[in-house]
Amino acid sequence: MKNYKNSIKKLTVITSLVTVLLLGSVACIKLEANNEDPNNDIGSVVDKNNNNNNNSNNNNNDRACESNNENNGNTSNNGNNNDDKKDDNHEVIETFLDENNFVTNSDSIEVVVNKERNLKETYVPEDLVKITDVPTLLASPEVNQLRKPAAEALTKLIEAAKEELNVQLYARSGYRSYKTQESTYNGYVKNHGQAEADKFSAKPGQSEHQTGLAMDISSESVNFLLEEEFGDTTEGKWVAENAHKFGFIVRYPKGKEEITGYQYEPWHLRYLGEDLAKKVYESGLTLEQYFFEKNKEQ
Repeated sequence: MKNYKNSIKKLTVITSLVTVLLLGSVACIKLEANNEDPNNDIGSVVDKNNNNNNNSNNNNNDRACESNNENNGNTSNNGNNNDDKKDDNHEVIETFLDENNFVTNSDSIEVVVNKERNLKETYVPEDLVKITDVPTLLASPEVNQLRKPAAEALTKLIEAAKEELNVQLYARSGYRSYKTQESTYNGYVKNHGQAEADKFSAKPGQSEHQTGLAMDISSESVNFLLEEEFGDTTEGKWVAENAHKFGFIVRYPKGKEEITGYQYEPWHLRYLGEDLAKKVYESGLTLEQYFFEKNKEQ
């Protein structure tokens, strides 16, 4: 009789354990069913409302369900993979600009520097070389420098102009440090006022000359100065039509002042390399438009 009672007690305990396990499984199934619909917010609302009363039970149920999901390979999330895919119809445009509006590709010959895209005060190109094979107009050693590929290309351009036109072009102002540009800009502001100075002079850190990829050129026909009339001379027209063959573009073209932020400067050449210069020239766009706006129009 005693053995019989003990057997009854063991059977009762086993039955209770089985009941608890079955109830836990049913709770997991219900929770998983609610989570299948990504638009179903009811579950999260209910959890918040019942947090104080059921916190312990919910935690235990969550752990049990997580365990089941791990054993099943977490297959319930497989249907959401497509949400992370990018739209292939829209090209992502890399701006190379940090949160403080400093360019992050300073050493690239494709770098775009303007009133919204700055170089750091400490930036100095590592491959600056002295211009030795073309005539220069200013005595300052600093401005008679360019980055090596730009200097080599400028020599070829000036030699070609001499051969084809029998006209001598001169290098007037190339690389300028941040400090030099600061002094130059402040001088123009003092003499002309800031509003006028901003039309033709860059603030320090916003000048292409600091990249070592820009050169202002001139000729005898404009008294070796930087004048808009240069664009109407034989050599100025030749430069506009042929600079891209040597890797340069006229950076601030006529009619694009609102885009570039500067007045027309037929003397200001920017080195991009022959391939890119040809593409920009043939597009008829400014450098800003070519890199950051052309894909929006397609």
